[in-house]
Amino acid sequence: MSSQDRTGSRRARIIPISGMAIAAALALSGCTPEMKNGWLPTERGTTNHTARVIDLWVNSWITAMVIGLITWGLIIWCIIAYRRRKNAVGFPRQVSYNLPLEIFYVAVPLFMVMVFFYFTDRDQSAITARDPNPQVKIDVRAKQWSWDFNYVAGNDISSSVYEGGVQAHLNGTTIDKSKLPTLYLPVNKTVELELNSRDVIHSFWVPAFLQKLDVIPGKTNYMTLTPTAIGTYDGKCAELCGEYHSEMLFNVKVVSEQDFQAHLASLKQAGFTGTLGEKYDRNPDLTEKK
Repeated sequence: MSSQDRTGSRRARIIPISGMAIAAALALSGCTPEMKNGWLPTERGTTNHTARVIDLWVNSWITAMVIGLITWGLIIWCIIAYRRRKNAVGFPRQVSYNLPLEIFYVAVPLFMVMVFFYFTDRDQSAITARDPNPQVKIDVRAKQWSWDFNYVAGNDISSSVYEGGVQAHLNGTTIDKSKLPTLYLPVNKTVELELNSRDVIHSFWVPAFLQKLDVIPGKTNYMTLTPTAIGTYDGKCAELCGEYHSEMLFNVKVVSEQDFQAHLASLKQAGFTGTLGEKYDRNPDLTEKK
């Protein structure tokens, strides 16, 4: 056997083995918790919305990968099957019109877009829907460069209290999270966050909740959720809002109902009664609320 034949034989063995190794690696990676969550920074059941968001994200990626593999496979097949043959002369036979084929490649993409639209609209509507009577209502005021939290009286809150936040001061190495403003939420209670800005556009983001919403001067946006896992989560502003945007950090603590009421009582005892409302805003002319 010539060296050229041996090289070809070795190459023929390597290609299937490599393909099997890649397929096995992809199959095994699909068994990891990170893969099942789509490498998102949370777990199912952190809030009543996280499982829905994870499912939409992961299923969209799976669908896109399947479509991509089919498309790439057809492209490679066409390259190989219709390549110019040795000693070929002129152009290959041309197909100018094929009605079934044209109907197929118009109808299938249209159907795919409609399916994507349906599931996206269904889940987005469920996530953004407001509860007509939330158990806890909190007025969140974004400001350069911190947050004020007003726990508004009603249902599970007997009287309004507030916590005024101050800007975090980063030293380039560590963050003292104990000094960050902290938003307390009771577990398994419906919470409505009224998002307002005192100055410029900000964005309220808790990565573990998989929800982010802009905070716009003169307009109230609403985020409704039910925290379902006790724990402490990071929060931050996700909209560039000035020089110290990176220091606009806060904590979110999901606690038991007893601990939540104890925190409200501690704020009341400290004299933080009432609310830090719009009189502290830097844009007094923006009075329209929606």
